[in-house]
Amino acid sequence: MVSNLVFRASAAAIVAASAFSMSAHAQGDPIRLGFLTIKSGALAAGGKQMEDGLKLFLKERNNTIAGRKVELFTADTGGQPAITKTKAQELVEKDKVDVILGPLAAFEALAIDDYIRKVQVPVISPSAAAEDLTQRKPNPWFVRAVGTSAQPNHPLGEYAAKELKYKRIAIIADDFAFGHELAAGFQRTFEENGGKVVQKLWSPLNVADYGSYISQIKPDVDAVFAGFAGSNGVKFLKQYNEYGLKGKIPVLGTMTTVDEGVLKMMGDEAVGVVSSGWYSAGIANASNRKFVDAMRREYKEDPGYYSMGAYGAALMLEQAVTAVKGRIEEREAFMAALRKVEVRDDPRGTIKLDALGNPLMDVYIRKVERKDGRLVNSVVKTYPAVSQFWKYDTKDFLANPVYSRDYPPAKNIEK
Repeated sequence: MVSNLVFRASAAAIVAASAFSMSAHAQGDPIRLGFLTIKSGALAAGGKQMEDGLKLFLKERNNTIAGRKVELFTADTGGQPAITKTKAQELVEKDKVDVILGPLAAFEALAIDDYIRKVQVPVISPSAAAEDLTQRKPNPWFVRAVGTSAQPNHPLGEYAAKELKYKRIAIIADDFAFGHELAAGFQRTFEENGGKVVQKLWSPLNVADYGSYISQIKPDVDAVFAGFAGSNGVKFLKQYNEYGLKGKIPVLGTMTTVDEGVLKMMGDEAVGVVSSGWYSAGIANASNRKFVDAMRREYKEDPGYYSMGAYGAALMLEQAVTAVKGRIEEREAFMAALRKVEVRDDPRGTIKLDALGNPLMDVYIRKVERKDGRLVNSVVKTYPAVSQFWKYDTKDFLANPVYSRDYPPAKNIEK
């Protein structure tokens, strides 16, 4: 009997020692960080900025998080859903990554959703704003460091109707999930506050020329809402000016239309554009001033949507890894810690997640101005702690269809 007890105790000790040894070995190895980005096509500028933000974060920490070195594995998706899925599989199955930052586009996140659920690898999205991944079909292995597509545009719709007093607006936006969802969020709150969206124009993501769309804009609208990603805002505003509409019909924009990452390519055609977003390089807090100074020093430009998204995702990663004492391989514990993060030194302000893995964030109404020889998004109003559900009841919001080209219905369209 005694010998049996001794045997059991010895076996238990061996198992415990083995587990300790494996844990110690794992913590001695680098954290394997996968990064899905885009290096070609219309969204390549955003991909480059995401990479800049992540590399700055790692440089500031000497490529070390919670006492462990970080090994970065970067994959170029080309902005193609099928390639995104292949690259995600390579990161997981070939490179054995512990966590993935990315991808950039909403349609890319949707393309890898099923795979991520299957392999149970944590994903922190620094950009992809596909609504349903944190709404009706939440992925337990996915959290977002940035807002949903519509999240910053709910406040802008209200602002346009209540404070700018616009009554009639035409929408032109990229014809993919991100464009559909951001336009829908704007339309919903604008019309609930007394305005009317009287025209919707959808342009392909890789459109070469906006002339045929600009020529269709109704001359009697109070403003145009422009919803573009990547470098498309640059092309649109330049041609909008060339067609003589600047100064005649004001332009409202989603965050990415006049993002700091593309403002450097613009001229006076961008001055006066009012937009909304969860970030501006002009946010007046110590963390942001430090971040902006570092980005200017390293890359000679202001940070924007994509660089802040990647930097913010890395801050969340750091806090969660620290919370589990570096043991990122313990995926369930790491994921639980990730969902509980509350980053207080984020350049945007305090960032914490809701129950579905999406951040509550201050949303800033911004106006493009020229200051000290550069174009900037000056903050004119702040909506604090904005939810992905805006002011709506969460249950009621989720009972409705996901935002799309057709929802909410456009009841005020004029032929």
